[in-house]
Amino acid sequence: MSQSRQDQTLALAGVFQCTALVQQIAHSGRCADSSFETCIRSLFATDPNSTLAVYGELKDLREGLATLASVLNDQSKPQDLEILKYALNLIHLESRLNRNRDMLDIIGSRIDQARHTAQHFGYTHGNLVSNLASIYSDTISTLKPRIQVVGDPAILQQDENAARIRALLLAGIRAAVLWRQTGGRRWQLIFTRRKTVHSARLLAEQANRSVYD
Repeated sequence: MSQSRQDQTLALAGVFQCTALVQQIAHSGRCADSSFETCIRSLFATDPNSTLAVYGELKDLREGLATLASVLNDQSKPQDLEILKYALNLIHLESRLNRNRDMLDIIGSRIDQARHTAQHFGYTHGNLVSNLASIYSDTISTLKPRIQVVGDPAILQQDENAARIRALLLAGIRAAVLWRQTGGRRWQLIFTRRKTVHSARLLAEQANRSVYD
């Protein structure tokens, strides 16, 4: 696997990890804390020395890699279609955001301001999550088309769940930025889909092995 394909696959797995967690929270109110922390932590990796460094270790992207391989290979389950729709919407919104330098500057400044909270309280603390959610609401959610998250209305109406979902969508935008920076393009999701699935499976296997090493 070439380095560029590996980097693109890792970045795209970041998108799919965020959207998989959005889908899980929307329907059950729960998701894996470790996967959630990986996504939120990525927002503060502003000067990484590699694509993987944005997320930590390969094992931290296990859920995203497995989801990417599964969803691109077969969209037969309703939850897979939801995850794919969110991912495609994030990629589309990122392309619009990329043309809005003022909004990019605002997002960057506010994430930098939130860094102290992250360092002091941790990446899953409610104060930080609410802060990141407000960044998403004030910026990305004003772009069209807005992402409509579906799920259990009773769960979605809970402030904590709504904040976690918005924070994850912001992290998903960050992953989409990284995917574009590594050479990812929307047409690749159609024309090189099999290669992406193959790469994601190989990396997922490595990630699983690293957990037990």
